[in-house]
Amino acid sequence: MVERRHSNLAIVAKSLDIQAAEAIREQILSGGFPPGSRLLEIPLSEELNLSRGTIRSALQQLTYEGLVVQIPYKGCAVLELSSQDAWELYTLRSALEGLAAKLAAAAMTADKAEILNSSLKQLIEATKSDRRGKVADADFALHQAIVQLSEHQRLQQQYQIVGQQIRLYIASCNTLIPDVEEIIEQHRLLIEAICSGNTAIAERIAKEHNADGEELIKHLEKVEIKNF
Repeated sequence: MVERRHSNLAIVAKSLDIQAAEAIREQILSGGFPPGSRLLEIPLSEELNLSRGTIRSALQQLTYEGLVVQIPYKGCAVLELSSQDAWELYTLRSALEGLAAKLAAAAMTADKAEILNSSLKQLIEATKSDRRGKVADADFALHQAIVQLSEHQRLQQQYQIVGQQIRLYIASCNTLIPDVEEIIEQHRLLIEAICSGNTAIAERIAKEHNADGEELIKHLEKVEIKNF
């Protein structure tokens, strides 16, 4: 009986860690905790009504995901994307998503096309709201669907590792696109290319779709020069 009670306690503690990480993550990705914001254990533990140990574990998970950075002698803060960060995510995303689109196109079926078109519909619905965070979530979910349909397990694993950073990157790119119709059109072209079954076109469109990253890099470079 004692072992069983300890086992249950461990499961509950783990569950709270996950819930805390999810709550903080959503605040980061929605802009509730802006880039550079300090993430202090005591205020977070009071706000979420959780122990400091649980908050500490949640912040460690978010640090692993790359959304939070640890600053010596100061604690944790929300990641501020630098131009170097944006370049690395831009080039990595192009490689991963280009391959995913190529493989998804090669294995395209009517059922898979339905999944992709459903993801596109969800993105279109998201653009009808005034919440850019919701649009970024639907945008990222669509790209996750493409990666899943690639049926390449190691590609999926690598994408998952950097997934939350890519989600933040997508949100940052989308802020530079004032017209949501442009976001819809970009993704419509991508889905059509993959559903066509033409692997070369699908890969090319996927990489071209990521070209917004170049604008983000230039924008961050200007900000860094201004703040230097």
